[in-house]
Amino acid sequence: MASREPATGPAAYDPSEESVWRPLRLLLGSMDDDIARVYADAALDGIRPTHVMELLRLHARGPMTITELAASVHLTHSAVSQKVAALRKAGMVRTVPGADARTKRVALTAKSRRIMPRLAAEWQATEQALVELEAELPYPLSRVVADIGQALERRSFHDRITALLARDPAWQ
Repeated sequence: MASREPATGPAAYDPSEESVWRPLRLLLGSMDDDIARVYADAALDGIRPTHVMELLRLHARGPMTITELAASVHLTHSAVSQKVAALRKAGMVRTVPGADARTKRVALTAKSRRIMPRLAAEWQATEQALVELEAELPYPLSRVVADIGQALERRSFHDRITALLARDPAWQ
């Protein structure tokens, strides 16, 4: 492990070189890249794996405000707003007037409605592939996630981090 001595310049300690969960982020990124390749192979231009849930949700529930869409997919307003901007640019969604002049709703375009059956099929195939993959593992990731969720209900990640920082002189 590298020295934790404060330093400057090229020899400075870089805590980002150590990461328990970086391999998980890289694995998930690689899996998303494989899904993107599926879209590219099928000539589904303008579709990114990170946008499909929102498109499927709009297809199932109809036009929604960004706030409603964000709540339905458990993301922040800001994150969904950025996704909607990208989807609008790709011609997948448009905004339509809402109940009052201040409100706009996000709606699918004809272009995106045409590919919804394919996106739903890919989502289901991906979920099935994950079930098959987990069957090969001694301890499935979905179980790990549930176990981590239960542990965090007992003591939040925030509380765990702040307790460690309280003992670290560099944080003071």
